[in-house]
Amino acid sequence: MTMQNEFDNTNPIYLQIMRRLSHKIVRGEYKPGDKLPSWVDAGLMFNVNHNTIARTYLAMAMEGIVITRRGEGTFVTEDENILRELHERMKKEVLQDFVSEMKRLGYSLDEISKTLDEYIDGMMENIQK
Repeated sequence: MTMQNEFDNTNPIYLQIMRRLSHKIVRGEYKPGDKLPSWVDAGLMFNVNHNTIARTYLAMAMEGIVITRRGEGTFVTEDENILRELHERMKKEVLQDFVSEMKRLGYSLDEISKTLDEYIDGMMENIQK
């Protein structure tokens, strides 16, 4: 199970790994109650030191996204409220990134809105075919 191991220089690696794992949780690749890979296995997957993974899991535990059980491992929380909040936060982050990038390209908010509406309408038409 290899993952994309390219990291940017703007954020700490453990936060980038946390975001990638959170994406997997939101997408359902890791379901509530699922065990996450051990520190060593995750370190190999991301090509980082296992201490980086320990820091990632600790940060995720502090947010309630995961629960660590001594001697058993780290598991995705089964708390639906926390998972719903994670889902909403990630949705907002993606939208914020999209809008910021479009604004950097010179588009107004009105143009961004119209473009997004047209894109969604086109997707809906393709689905209905």
